[in-house]
Amino acid sequence: MLPEYIEARHRVRNEVIEVISDLSLANRLALEALESGDQDGLKKAKKPIKDILKRTEEIDNHIVLIFAKYTPEARDLRELIAYLKVTSVVNRIMVNTDNYIKNIQIFLNDSESEFYTIIKESLSINRFTLNAFNFILEMFQAFEDNDKLETLAGKIEVEYSKTDDVYSLIEKEIIQKAVSSHCVAEEYFNLLKYIRKNIKVIERLDDISSKLIFARIGGKL
Repeated sequence: MLPEYIEARHRVRNEVIEVISDLSLANRLALEALESGDQDGLKKAKKPIKDILKRTEEIDNHIVLIFAKYTPEARDLRELIAYLKVTSVVNRIMVNTDNYIKNIQIFLNDSESEFYTIIKESLSINRFTLNAFNFILEMFQAFEDNDKLETLAGKIEVEYSKTDDVYSLIEKEIIQKAVSSHCVAEEYFNLLKYIRKNIKVIERLDDISSKLIFARIGGKL
């Protein structure tokens, strides 16, 4: 196997790791800002993801160049194809994160409001998501270990499943509050919508996990 080919493939993997790390950072900064009610901090949380679309496009171009210059073997081919799929998912996570940050800050004007109380209750979803980000990054580091990959993938599924329990409780609470507060019912349901959209981040991390399993072990993509 040509050294330059190995270097090119490893560079692509590292670039994918870097964009996922920055997505994780943005989500961590957003969580910290929401915990403290820091609107400026919430705006700054978007900084790590401002050029994600450009970076994923560059990764895709690097992968296409590898296809054009070399003839990857079956396993390497799976890995590179998986990364093409992963960059698409990364872009959707970026959009979900950006929209969540933009919309949720509307409710941070009053730290004593019921809206902010509900946001604080929902932050366990953000923590589960950060756990999933950590497990995804561990999967990249443990890429040669099939058993560890599958173990980490299972942990991501567990974190994802926890979000449904939290969301169900918040949904019930918001519906009760909306029914008794007709004048702000729309705001309650908007908040519920934004929390639900935030769950999309961990849902897409679960998707990346399955693509990494495909890249290493095979199966359906």
